[in-house]
Amino acid sequence: QVQLVESGGGLVQPGGSLRLSCVASGTSYSINTMDWYRRAPGKERELVAGITSGGSTRYADSVKGRFTISRDNGKSTVLLQMNSLEPEDTAVYYCSIVLRNFAQSRYWGQGTQVTVSS
Repeated sequence: QVQLVESGGGLVQPGGSLRLSCVASGTSYSINTMDWYRRAPGKERELVAGITSGGSTRYADSVKGRFTISRDNGKSTVLLQMNSLEPEDTAVYYCSIVLRNFAQSRYWGQGTQVTVSS
């Protein structure tokens, strides 16, 4: 079965940095896209950043210039470098992948808490 293991969340002060990591395993299919979503209290889930197998990236307007998404380890790992964190970034962050198969199956990680507070 597909496993997505996230790490790197925690408590930081405003202006601080965190790096989230998501390691995918358990599938022989190539990964089409690797994304980070987040859900803040009282808000809908939103796409934070995504990266395709070809290296194309996209970001939410609210994080452009502050967050950077990348991949390594044979495309099995996606990283989210978060700089200049703000209290508004506080949320549960979820890793999500879409497999390069006919169904374009999507899978989700368990989520990791990011709290930005002084």
